[in-house]
Amino acid sequence: QVQLVESAGGLVQPGGSLRLSCVASGSIWSIFGMGWYRQVAGKERELVASITNGGITKYADSVKGRFTISRDSGQNTLYLQMNNLKPEDTAVYYCNAGYADPDTNDYYPNYWGKGTQVTVSS
Repeated sequence: QVQLVESAGGLVQPGGSLRLSCVASGSIWSIFGMGWYRQVAGKERELVASITNGGITKYADSVKGRFTISRDSGQNTLYLQMNNLKPEDTAVYYCNAGYADPDTNDYYPNYWGKGTQVTVSS
């Protein structure tokens, strides 16, 4: 089992920045990729960004150029740097960990954090 704990989100003005972090513990050896999803009430959860153990990243089109996903060298802390935030980025953000296909780098989450609220509003 893998446990994931996200940092607190918060309220940010449009155009502002916020960095989320997530610490993984437990069976770290079983993690082949990590990522961030987000969900707005009444809508499906969507992938924001993912990163494989090899450092290959993928982003949703809506956040490309504004968000950056990274992991520390020990591989147990995940980050999401969010810049130029927009009101439509308002959501609950979930850290996750799971499997990444070595051929396609597609990411499949198995473990989830509890989520943290990010609100972008003036």
